[in-house]
Amino acid sequence: MSQQGSTDVAEAHAGDAPMTHRQIMEALSGLLLGLFVAILSSTVVSNALPRIIADLDGGQSAYTWVVTSTLLATTVSTPIWGKLADLTSKKLLVQLSLVIFIVGSAAAGLSQNPGMLIAFRVVQGLGAGGLTALAQVILASIIPPRERGRYNGYLGAVMALGTIGGPLLGGVIVDTSWLGWRWCFYVGVPFALAALVVLQRTLRLPLATRDVRVDYLGAALVAASVSLLLIWVSLAGDNFDWWSWQTVTMVLAAVALAICFVLVELRASEPIIPMHLFRNTTLTLSVVASLAVGTAMFGATVFLSQYFQISRGDSPTRAGVMTLPMILGLVVSSTVVGRLITAYGKWKRYLVIGGVLLIAGLALMGSARADTAYGLLAVHMFLIGCGVGMTMQNLVLAVQNTVPMHQLGAASSVVAFFRTLGGAIGVSVLGAVLASRVGTYMADGLAELGVKPSGGGSLPDVRTLPAPIAAVVEDSYGHATGVIFLIAAPIALVALIAILFIKEVPLRTAVDDTAEVQAAGGPHHSAPLPAGAAATHADATALGSGTVGQDQLGDDSADPGARNPR
Repeated sequence: MSQQGSTDVAEAHAGDAPMTHRQIMEALSGLLLGLFVAILSSTVVSNALPRIIADLDGGQSAYTWVVTSTLLATTVSTPIWGKLADLTSKKLLVQLSLVIFIVGSAAAGLSQNPGMLIAFRVVQGLGAGGLTALAQVILASIIPPRERGRYNGYLGAVMALGTIGGPLLGGVIVDTSWLGWRWCFYVGVPFALAALVVLQRTLRLPLATRDVRVDYLGAALVAASVSLLLIWVSLAGDNFDWWSWQTVTMVLAAVALAICFVLVELRASEPIIPMHLFRNTTLTLSVVASLAVGTAMFGATVFLSQYFQISRGDSPTRAGVMTLPMILGLVVSSTVVGRLITAYGKWKRYLVIGGVLLIAGLALMGSARADTAYGLLAVHMFLIGCGVGMTMQNLVLAVQNTVPMHQLGAASSVVAFFRTLGGAIGVSVLGAVLASRVGTYMADGLAELGVKPSGGGSLPDVRTLPAPIAAVVEDSYGHATGVIFLIAAPIALVALIAILFIKEVPLRTAVDDTAEVQAAGGPHHSAPLPAGAAATHADATALGSGTVGQDQLGDDSADPGARNPR
């Protein structure tokens, strides 16, 4: 944005008029571009993963952990980013998270084995956690809930665009011999640099900083607990029996670590997940719903690319095209519903409809086999996309509408935390189920052919297999994919049940209003605001009402007491 554009925005804010749509979009342009780059860099590898894992001589477990590692790192880091957003510069944090993400992406392109790839995907996840948490927090800090549905729709559309473009671009890169899969990780770097420049020029946030005290012990405990649980899921049934002393030891240790985490959070002065937030019924139910949505959505859909490439013999590029109906459903539903919420102020009905559509789509995808007509699959995927688009962003909106400004970052990140936690659990658990079912179906199919299974753990390349064996492999992966969608459907039912119990309250018409928050079921018992947080609260409210001066827009690190003499 030009200097003149910045001045115009500042002058508009100097009066009492609220920000116009154009001014808000200018302020959010860099944020949306950064989010697009992050989504693009994440999804560009989705259709390339079968080829990448085969090239690195990895198996189904490696495939699962390449995805799970990123989700796990995102899960653990999200509440930390959310807490930092309540304490220091949101603009600096979003830039830092973008840099971390791109460093991880570029390093992942240098991977020589599955272990290296998984490690660098962890770095990617740390950056993605920041972008996931901060995008919602920044949006909420400048737009009141009554208007937020419209911009949540834009946010969802940008995410969907990155989700559409990533797999298609990744497929083209993998299918282009003179590029190769490593360029899937390099391609986002120039776009990320552009996003950093735009962020620096366009994003202006009022802010008061205070001493940062991050609960690193709590973060370490929750990371250890979740990691141990996911490691157990990925190893059980393969390295040891599900019912064994190893299982008992790992599960009990994970539970003990989780209990220690809760105890630490109750005593921490700046907990990464403030336990008192769960006294807010809307937040608690939204957390349950987000956990279930994440488990069902990530756990089932992440294996679609593998299904199209292995079970149906499609190229990476064609596999990306095949998943477009799901992304189209997400784009349409998130955009249209966002506008409807802004126009009429009602939001729960869309959460309920979205939950029903998600369950229906997942259940219908349970019928997927290697030879299922693509027209049917397209309808089922479209339903899943509509369900995700109606639920994911609006669960965050429901929570943001019931918490005061100084808890916005923590509350938003708690919802994102449990959604990505659900995703990590879903990918790990359903990935283990997929591997088990594939092994069983392949053993049965090969036995009918009189062929003894080789026992190799690498993902098969059906293009190199004899026709009879390739047919068994395709049928096995097709049937197993249907099974994991059937398992995901009742998990999504849990989300719908939680949604039904969420009380719909009117969306606030200001960025923050303590009286409205308490009326909406927010925490009446909140501790008094620290000095810095109180200034942030006051400045953010001023921004929502349009009473922000030139210096507030131009420098988000200035002394808050000096910026608003009124």
